Amino acid sequence: MAQITIYTTATCPYCNRAKALLQKKNFEFTEIPVDNNRELRAELAKRTGRTSVPQIFFGDRHVGGCDDLYELHYDGKLDQLLASQAQ
Repeated sequence: MAQITIYTTATCPYCNRAKALLQKKNFEFTEIPVDNNRELRAELAKRTGRTSVPQIFFGDRHVGGCDDLYELHYDGKLDQLLASQAQ
């Protein structure tokens, strides 16, 4: 299975919601908190073109934010995407 990485902040409700979905599906992920860290925020912006959180990656593929993750889930594509990333 592809490695999941999620950039977050401690006070972001969307980050918590995205992490809850991943946990509910028993997906392991690496959380990168960007609170008050200019270097990590710059890395996030360079990697995604965005500065908002959460930003979620499956392997090297940028999935987007919380709404994007839930859209994949509701469309039945989340498990499929993770499986295809592992190959």
